[in-house]
Amino acid sequence: MPMRLPKRCLALALGATLLGCDRASAPATAGAAPFSSSNPFASASPLLYQAPPFDRIHDADYQPAVEEGMRRQLAEVEGVASDTAAPSFDNTIVALERSGALLTRAFKVFIAMTQANTDDTLQRIQTEEAPRLAAHLDAIHLNDSLFRRVRSVYERRADLGLDSVQTFLVERYYRDFVRAGALLAEPDKARLRALNQEESKLATDFQNRLLAATKAGAVVVGDKNELAGLSDADIAAAAEAARQRKLDGKWVLPLQNTTQQPAQASLKNRAVRQRLFIASTTRAERGDSNDTRQIVKRLAQLRAQRAQLLGYPSLAAYVLDDQMAKTPDAAIKLLSDLVPAATAQARREAEKLQAMINKQRGGFKLAPWDWQYYAEQVRAEGRRLLRREPAVRLDVQTADGFARIPSRRPGVRGVRCRRDVARALVL
Repeated sequence: MPMRLPKRCLALALGATLLGCDRASAPATAGAAPFSSSNPFASASPLLYQAPPFDRIHDADYQPAVEEGMRRQLAEVEGVASDTAAPSFDNTIVALERSGALLTRAFKVFIAMTQANTDDTLQRIQTEEAPRLAAHLDAIHLNDSLFRRVRSVYERRADLGLDSVQTFLVERYYRDFVRAGALLAEPDKARLRALNQEESKLATDFQNRLLAATKAGAVVVGDKNELAGLSDADIAAAAEAARQRKLDGKWVLPLQNTTQQPAQASLKNRAVRQRLFIASTTRAERGDSNDTRQIVKRLAQLRAQRAQLLGYPSLAAYVLDDQMAKTPDAAIKLLSDLVPAATAQARREAEKLQAMINKQRGGFKLAPWDWQYYAEQVRAEGRRLLRREPAVRLDVQTADGFARIPSRRPGVRGVRCRRDVARALVL
């Protein structure tokens, strides 16, 4: 198990943050069930590919397993750090790689559940465990004795007879420790822990507020006719969502965790589409208890300070340093080079959508909440034309490759296409 894995999973769960705090793992919450051999995470799953045994896993199983997993990994890591034998690839890097098996088993499933099917209990556990997991990572990455062993292997890697994969792993471990602050002086490490402590709490608060804002932002509809365009199943689901909120006689369109909502592609009522779009894009900036703007601002400040403490001019420079782009300038150039083609394509698509609006005598200018609906109309028109002319040759650049594919239909040697069909398909 890669020792780095909990950090990456935690970063994903808490909004891609880099976490840390100023103490080792805290004890489990009072009243939490003790860890025992009956816990479903106590041993590797016997299922194919060690798939989680969800029929045995309950909310109460996660926290004891995570707490015990951290305790065990710290003991394993301390064994590596205090080893009196000379540092080697096996007794340092491999030993770290194998540490924390219990924590990984429990944490992977816990994060998957908090992302896909969370509840009040899981949110409480996540809030409590985020700073503890962050402290756990700091206890490893800021362990001077451990880092000296990693650094020793790193500096001698060319003389250890390592293959390319082993060499990469050594370099990755060393880089992870350095990027986590292992080279900092003690006063700077203390400052780093303080920054990470605040960041870990804010990141968890951000996620909880965003989830609450998503739930609270659902659009309530009082007239079934306003849902024209949705399938019977979608309308029934909207009625059930309203019933669960004790809004009998109404329909509720819950927000998905995306800016574009699936229902916008089908809803015929433009006013409802607009309501849904605005509810989605402003869900966490309404000045209520779920507003995340101040948290976002503070997180940006903390991350910038953290990057500077680690020797980088900006957070972007820190994040990109071990990525393919390497520098913010390179990333900006890549994006800037895409702008002319991307904006030109967007304009072409907007023209098609406006043409569809005009064709249907809509009499209004294309707005953001219209885009999905009329894009689907254009695609539907393309499919309709295809059914009329099944043998096609796509005569636009994006579709050109399809023109060279032989048809499987008996007696048809190739494909050809009407221009209007091709352009509809490209959209």
